[in-house]
Amino acid sequence: MRVAVLTISDTVSRGEREDISGPAVVAVCRGLGWEVILVLCVSDDPANIREQLRELADSARVDVILTTGGTGIGPRDNTPESTEAVADRIVPGIGEEMRRKGAERTPTAVLSRGMAAVRSKTLIVNLPGSPKGASESLDAVAHLLPHAVHVLNGARHD
Repeated sequence: MRVAVLTISDTVSRGEREDISGPAVVAVCRGLGWEVILVLCVSDDPANIREQLRELADSARVDVILTTGGTGIGPRDNTPESTEAVADRIVPGIGEEMRRKGAERTPTAVLSRGMAAVRSKTLIVNLPGSPKGASESLDAVAHLLPHAVHVLNGARHD
């Protein structure tokens, strides 16, 4: 499975803080045997997020885009709205499962607004911005993603 990891953070994109969530997500992906094609850092600007998601999904270079950051309730947390704006379809169960599993360990996980969506044949999954939250959220749904990619490419559910 070909994956792009997109860290969404004003401070990381400006070089004011080191990206630790993106590398945590990359490590989980590589541990699962997935091919990480691209790693990017962008600001929390909604137009910029939308542009990057569109460009990556429409390029057909990746099967899955994993974002990390911008899923909370803060004023600059724009990732879910930006994802929804470029989506062909929403996949609510993935976000629900990440929150359900996350709340077992961290009660505040229910405040995450991370979601999943499809654009063309690319699955986009929003992960929290903390390395722990991002890794645990990905772990919660990783077993679903290869099947989702197969179905997006025409396979049957059986």
